[in-house]
Amino acid sequence: MNLRIYEGDGKSEGACGGSCGCGGGGDGAGSGGMSRSGITRRSFLRRGTATAGGLAALAASLSPLRDLESDDKPTVEKFLQKHYKEMSAEDMESALERIRNEVERRYEVRPDIRDIKPMDGVEFVYALNLTRCIGCRKCVHACVAENNQSRDPEIQYIRVLEMPRGSVDIEDGDHHYDRPTVPDDNHYYMPVQCHQCANPPCVKVCPVEATWQEPDGITVIDYDWCIGCRYCEAACPYWARRFNFAKPSLPTSDLNTTMSYLSNRPRQKGVMEKCHFCLHRTREGKMPACLEVCPVGARKFGNVLDPESDVSQVLKTKRVFVLKAELNTLPRFFYYYDERDPVGHRGGEGAAS
Repeated sequence: MNLRIYEGDGKSEGACGGSCGCGGGGDGAGSGGMSRSGITRRSFLRRGTATAGGLAALAASLSPLRDLESDDKPTVEKFLQKHYKEMSAEDMESALERIRNEVERRYEVRPDIRDIKPMDGVEFVYALNLTRCIGCRKCVHACVAENNQSRDPEIQYIRVLEMPRGSVDIEDGDHHYDRPTVPDDNHYYMPVQCHQCANPPCVKVCPVEATWQEPDGITVIDYDWCIGCRYCEAACPYWARRFNFAKPSLPTSDLNTTMSYLSNRPRQKGVMEKCHFCLHRTREGKMPACLEVCPVGARKFGNVLDPESDVSQVLKTKRVFVLKAELNTLPRFFYYYDERDPVGHRGGEGAAS
């Protein structure tokens, strides 16, 4: 078992010690103790400031960074910012004001950005009806528009796989299909995005705890804390994470100015991003953008802790399965069929309830 030793309370926990499946317990994130890589961003700062004669001396030496115009380069405020889980309300408001200024400088528009917290008694689950999905990709483009994803190169959180009938192996899928009309009778269509796993491998491998699982089941990324090592991308079995190799390109006319700190605020070069269930919408009672645009009603979303929700009813009454169940990632993203099985198996063979 990997051990992490936290300074201050003398506790040690296993890498999966947190009850929420976040890779070792939420209280440890950014605590300032030793991480799996042996040093955290904060312990680096602590040692660096001691060598330099104190935090004030370091800040003074870095003061020219305040004048940098590029949002891809570090600033003193970004570099010294606390981990998300340690930030006070005042710390967060300071970070949000910095982001407002960055966005306004870059896009010449003032965004409405907040830190939207999870709701009590809510665990979000997604269910997708493979019988109905027609492979139109409208969900892909609605997601791009809603979440301020780069347009050139275009970053997409959702991949729609054209699957041969009879297969549930995503390795057989083609997400580059180009047909004048869909659906095709010899295929069915399987959208794949972040599965918001209850046992997320991406969280466990992050050396600086820039990604974690929230109480409502959404795995999030703090773009200011991410160091771009791409370990999480390698660990994800669903190919759901995206890396910004280039500075994201987003025209001002396409900017969605309604933002949240942990979701759709503009990203910078060198960080990871992914689907976050449109938390800036769903945490306020709305539906994800991909669901709202679906022309055939193939998507269901909601609180699985509510027995009357659409997703609870799907899990109770439909033949459901998850991708790569043998990996024990425990996805919160389920696939199901209507009476007509689009996969082509008799009796739902290959579907696990």
